[in-house]
Amino acid sequence: MLAVDLAGETVRALNGSMVAYEGQMAFKRQGMTGGEGLRGALKRRIAGEGMTLMEVSGHGTVYLASEATEVTLVQLHGDTLFVESESLLALDGQLQTGVEFVGLRGMGTGQGLATTKVSGHGMVAILSAGPAIALEVTPQMPLCVDPHAYVAHHGQLQQSVVTDVNWRTVLGQGSGESVQFQYQGQGLVYVQPAERGGILEI
Repeated sequence: MLAVDLAGETVRALNGSMVAYEGQMAFKRQGMTGGEGLRGALKRRIAGEGMTLMEVSGHGTVYLASEATEVTLVQLHGDTLFVESESLLALDGQLQTGVEFVGLRGMGTGQGLATTKVSGHGMVAILSAGPAIALEVTPQMPLCVDPHAYVAHHGQLQQSVVTDVNWRTVLGQGSGESVQFQYQGQGLVYVQPAERGGILEI
């Protein structure tokens, strides 16, 4: 559970994630645009990336949660966090959200053709099945991640899809992990210790 103290500020949170609050709070659903304007809403619909947020403002403390999943806080300092929309719980009101098309990466995971990006200065709360683990990527040490364990990433990273389809996979003697995300550069990748779905094969 995430406790957010407000003194007149505004935070955006996953619609329906409020479980309790103390003080005087106002809740406003952002509607189909999600605070990104009509163009942003249309891009999300075309890309298959769904996200419904509400604005929470007032004085007091609001408690946010989603199906008892773990909450991790990520501080942004003018950079961008890329996160699956289903893993986004809350963000500071001044942060900007948008859509990033990912093509094959999204098609391979069943998450759609795009992912959500959050940019600016402020805090983002992300969700994971079990405690999220931040893995560092350096130019000397690229990282490969199971698509179903991926939660978010930020930094100067290049993302690509790596396939491992060979005769062992075809005969059912491979690892079962036929597609991975590969990250190169400098940054952090957040993974969860549980997969969203079953084994991914292509």
